[in-house]
Amino acid sequence: MRLAFDIAGVAGAGALDIDISALVIAGWAGRDRHAIEHHIEELAAIGVPRPSTVPLYYRVSDSLLTQAPRIQVVGGESSGEVEVFLFQAGGELFVSLSSDHTDRKLETVSVALSKQVCAKPVARQAWRFAEVAGHWDELVIRSHIVENGARVVYQEGRLAALQPPLDLVAGFTGGAATLPEGTAMLCGTVGANGGIRPAVSFTMELFDPRSGRTLGHGYDIEVLPEVA
Repeated sequence: MRLAFDIAGVAGAGALDIDISALVIAGWAGRDRHAIEHHIEELAAIGVPRPSTVPLYYRVSDSLLTQAPRIQVVGGESSGEVEVFLFQAGGELFVSLSSDHTDRKLETVSVALSKQVCAKPVARQAWRFAEVAGHWDELVIRSHIVENGARVVYQEGRLAALQPPLDLVAGFTGGAATLPEGTAMLCGTVGANGGIRPAVSFTMELFDPRSGRTLGHGYDIEVLPEVA
């Protein structure tokens, strides 16, 4: 899947077009065991079985990636999850933002299949990983949904709550702390305030408190009828 990013940072601004041929979603990626258990229980509340081990690496189709402002889903039981989006290009690691939009009804049957049936929205901006690696734990991921006509905070947490990104990469590659060219990874999420639930729109951001910079993206969800 071809993606286009605007790159901004200390090393200068520019545009980057890349072809993603492999997409990996790191699930159950919390750093704190209590936080992992909270997310497991959060999903168990809607019928999702416990994972066999943590973290898990789900392979899904790269064709699910989209930078469009709207996605379509079948039925009204899907929802987004804000996650860091890592990718390698030209020998350099970059950081962007994505939503692991997931069909929650299908998730009770198979987590892997539930991740395969929904598009994965991706932001159009990215940072060089090297520019934020030294204060990675201070970065904040946050998402909002529109609920009853009001915009509410759906998720919010520092990346200190999640596994260090290079550890996740090494766990997937078998030891190498770098992603292969053309591979992208979603790096885990934080719990939902008030529990997991659908919404008509989803906005997300990655905030760097040291520089004041923010990566952001939003999308609307169009629900298609579930017919039999």
